[in-house]
Formats: sequence, structure tokens, C-alpha cells
Amino acid sequence: MKSYEEHAGDVSVGRIPVIVQTSSDFQLDVLEKLGRLEVKMDMLMGNGQPGRMRLAEDRLIALERDDAKRNVYDRIVIGAIALVASALIALHDHFVLR
Repeated sequence: MKSYEEHAGDVSVGRIPVIVQTSSDFQLDVLEKLGRLEVKMDMLMGNGQPGRMRLAEDRLIALERDDAKRNVYDRIVIGAIALVASALIALHDHFVLR
């Protein structure tokens, strides 16, 4: 089977070359691509071991748990600041802050 570069000389004659794959070449190409796809899937999902997806899911769960804790602490701190600010506004006449 000729490659595209080998057919470049045929174009000058006025004919456009047609590259035809035989069925065995096609089968080899399909099997090669299928093998690469299988390797990628094993790498992502893991082959009896935690794959990248499992590790990413575990990290995401840990981040969500930490975010929930941080939200609780943030609300407590914001509430304390609001309470102090409200108390200062309400009691500003009783302090020597005039």
C-alpha cells in the first residue's frame, strides 16, 4: 500500500489516487485503537486499584466536608462581629466615645 507522499507523483498525471485499506489493515487499526482506549479506561477507573477517578472523588468529598466546617466557623465569627457592632451602636451614649 502506497502512502500519500508516494502518490504525489501520480497527481501530476491528472489522476487523484485513492488509498484503499484492506480489511486486515482496518482490523489492525481498530484493534490498536481499542487497545489504547482500554489502557486509558484502566488508567482512569483503576485496574483493581484506586484509579484517578476514585482518588479525585475522595479529594472532592474531603473538600466538601472542610467547606461545610468553614461555613459554620464563618457564620459564628460574622455573628459575633454583628453582635459587637450592634452593641456599640446601641450603647454608644453610655460609653465615653462621644
